[in-house]
This record gives sequence, C-alpha cells and structure tokens, in this order.
Amino acid sequence: MPDQSALEERLGVRFKDSALLREALTHSSYLNENPGSGIGSNERLEFLGDAALGLVVARQLYSDYPEEDEGRLTELRTHLVRRETLAQAAARLGLGDYLLLGRGEEGAGGRRRPTNLARAYEALVGALFLDGGLPRVRRFVKASLTDEFRGLRHKAVLADPKSRLQEVAQSRWQTTPSYRLVRAQGPDHARRFTVEAVIQDDVLGVGKGRSKQQAEKEAARQALERLDRPRVGRRAAEA
Repeated sequence: MPDQSALEERLGVRFKDSALLREALTHSSYLNENPGSGIGSNERLEFLGDAALGLVVARQLYSDYPEEDEGRLTELRTHLVRRETLAQAAARLGLGDYLLLGRGEEGAGGRRRPTNLARAYEALVGALFLDGGLPRVRRFVKASLTDEFRGLRHKAVLADPKSRLQEVAQSRWQTTPSYRLVRAQGPDHARRFTVEAVIQDDVLGVGKGRSKQQAEKEAARQALERLDRPRVGRRAAEA
C-alpha cells in the first residue's frame, strides 16, 4: 500500500488512529488472500459511513434549500449519495490507488470499479466519524462534494423521480421501469393508492398517495434510493 501520509495530505485530513484509514481502504478480497493480516474489511465502516454521510448531506440540504419540501430534499440527497456520485468523488481523490485488493480483484480492474470506489468513500467517512466525529465528517464531505452541491440547482430532472428512474434504468439495463397498481383503498373522496416500481420483474420501490401519479412518484423515489446503495437492488443490477 502506498504511503498513507500522502493520501492524508491529498484528503486534507490527519488521522489520530491510522488503523482506521487502513481498514477503510481494505477490500474483502484482500482479506480472503491474507487472512492473518490482523485488520478487517471496510464493510463495517461503510455501514457507519453511509449513515453519517446521509445525516451530513441531509443537514446541509436542509440549510441550503429552505423553500423545498421533504420530497424534493429526498431527491437531492439521493443524487448526492448515489453510487455514481460517490465513485466520481473517490476517483478525484485517488482512493483507487490506495485500495488493498486481492490479486483477482486487482486483475479485474477493481481499482476503477465504481462500486469499490463508492464503498471506499463511505468507509472513509465512517473512519473519519470514529476518528473525529460529525464536525470532521461535515468538513470532508463539503470539501469533497463541492462541485456536486453546486451543481444541484442545474439538475432539473431531479424534480421528477420517475424521469430520473427511467434514465437510470435505460442507462444500466437498456429497459424502462413499469408501475404496478397493488391496491386502491378508501371512499372515492379519500382514495389511497399503492403502487410498485418494477424493473425486470424486481420490485424496487413501493409508494402510496392520494392519486396513482403521486404513488408512482413515491415508488420511483424509493427505487432510486435503493438503486443508489450498492447492497440493494442487486438482482436487477446483475440482470
């Protein structure tokens, strides 16, 4: 592994516990080939970092967009924490150069794999949280996602989760999502609809609303949140 101090300089941080940084950069494939290394993979830190990142991003958006409702804020957050966004940020930081990978993963281009990069970013956030708390995470996230925060106001498509989901489905799997009405309940003046968002027979979101259109938008929003987290929607991603 290259010198961690060089990476810390690139990141603009200095770890009190350098073992946390090493763990954040350790892919499970490395441990499979080096079982006695004495460190864990970055998966637990990724779990923690996902939560810390979501909180920091939500707090920043809450301050930046006082005029927006919960639905719109959710869409903006989804864009910022999605796999593609985090992978791009990780690539700019050069995290791929510092990953500890098994030989097979290395040979398969693992240092450039978006999933590995996004997970490393989240694991790094988790490591920063343990090393210095939320203030440190907030400084790092704002610095590393500066362009993404600035670019949000120019992404009109984010106002429509159905359009965004269609864009993602066509880009990844050359297909379009469908919406399946599950139930309609209540009297005509207070009807409630439940709709599923489906991609290649995989139900990725369930939405409810006073109209089918509202329910479809909520289902699409949930599907986007799931697809932007590497561990979820895996069957559709592999299809």
